Amino acid sequence: MEKFTKIVSTAVPVPGENIDTDQIIPARFLKATTRDGFGENLFRDWRFNRDGSPVEGFPLNDSRYAGSILVGGKNFGCGSSREHAAWALGDYGFRAIVSSFFADIFRNNALNNGILPVQVSQEFLNAIFMEIHNNSSVEILIDLVDQLISIPENDMAEEFEINPYKKKCLLNGYTDFEFLMNQKDRIAEYEKTSIYSFV
Repeated sequence: MEKFTKIVSTAVPVPGENIDTDQIIPARFLKATTRDGFGENLFRDWRFNRDGSPVEGFPLNDSRYAGSILVGGKNFGCGSSREHAAWALGDYGFRAIVSSFFADIFRNNALNNGILPVQVSQEFLNAIFMEIHNNSSVEILIDLVDQLISIPENDMAEEFEINPYKKKCLLNGYTDFEFLMNQKDRIAEYEKTSIYSFV
């Protein structure tokens, strides 16, 4: 998994509350068992008409918007627990999602797939949407080390919370399995001294 320490990027705004996982990646695209190729169907029913033509005005089809940060409305990732939603966002190129609230299962799926969910206050989220509306090329800085999201050119900033273990995994580029493997020497040493050791 790619390390995440700090990113500076423009953002794609997808406003609207309660964006669920079926809207992020419709159920009919869940047959694949690998993570590749899901990005092309991200927000499929919002991005494309039935004839396959792009929906005019949808942010992912708007040339003004680009970048590795998606800014979504409140309660992003609600609905079913499909991990494919995180796969689709990551495959499309997003490294961070900003919202004022995330569904718990989506939050964990995102973190497990190297995507940072940044939860901010509703006021700060509204301000970010306004900044992007006024200037689509405005850059957002997300600093995982200091747990700070900001728009440097306008002196806007807010701290965000993250589980300490998941923060360590993202900073080091570890999956859960890789984290455990990285601790194997400490685990082996503990087993030697543990009263429950069978060695």
